[in-house]
Amino acid sequence: MDPRLRGDDEQKQNTSMPANCQLCDCMESHPAHDILIALREDDLDSAIEHGLLDAQPCPGCSERCSASLIEARDQRRRGLAARERFRARETRLARRAAERDAARNIAAKQPAALPPAAAAALARAKAKAAGRSSQ
Repeated sequence: MDPRLRGDDEQKQNTSMPANCQLCDCMESHPAHDILIALREDDLDSAIEHGLLDAQPCPGCSERCSASLIEARDQRRRGLAARERFRARETRLARRAAERDAARNIAAKQPAALPPAAAAALARAKAKAAGRSSQ
């Protein structure tokens, strides 16, 4: 039947079935083939939707074909792990900055403590000034 004359439901059914591999001579029907087709078309979103992150190579595909799937899968996993590490680092740095700001605010509200010798000298000067003003 001409694809233009088929109904939408029939087209959807045909696109959801794993295709034969277009990269090698494999004739098996395997989900990895849809992922490889999406990768070949540079459609990473579609490859992920088809299960790229958990993909296992087709046992009937050539070594080169299987290696390209494994490489793409592992590369994407490394990318996602790096993004997660970056986000964790940003969260950690933001938390540390907030703790530092909170400590600075607390320190700014408290009067600075004088060393003991300076505090004693200030107390003597205040006492002496108080003694002069009372006379």
